[in-house]
Amino acid sequence: MNFLDQIAAMKLLIVPVIAWFIAQVLKVIIQSIREKQLKLRYMTSSGGMPSAHSAIVCALATAMGRVYGIDSGAFAISTILAFIVMYDAAGVRQAVDKQSAALDHLLTSFPKTPPEFEHFLENLVGHTRFQVVAGAALGVLLAWWWI
Repeated sequence: MNFLDQIAAMKLLIVPVIAWFIAQVLKVIIQSIREKQLKLRYMTSSGGMPSAHSAIVCALATAMGRVYGIDSGAFAISTILAFIVMYDAAGVRQAVDKQSAALDHLLTSFPKTPPEFEHFLENLVGHTRFQVVAGAALGVLLAWWWI
């Protein structure tokens, strides 16, 4: 069995990566509709709907549970990891969002030269709880269906 066949057989790797990819594509679609313009930069951005962080870790935890059982150490570890990532996505990163918005306001409120306006802070860093839940649901459903 060659290297690519071995990776293709690794559902525990492939399913979470596909969940992340789907979440990122959905993010591009949703933001493009909201902004009425194709926004491919959201394919690699953090934040937004749905949470790709939640999708990938929940797909991993679900896949581990389906393959090794929910009483396994692998499932326990991946579930704890999922909770940490989702807490961070909704909590800590949301605080960064608020600080970023405040700094953006300060930067735009004072007279500046045009070159100084080129580097605004990125506001879309964290996630709302709904975005985290939506990403988690995407990951769980995809892994449950695939494995």
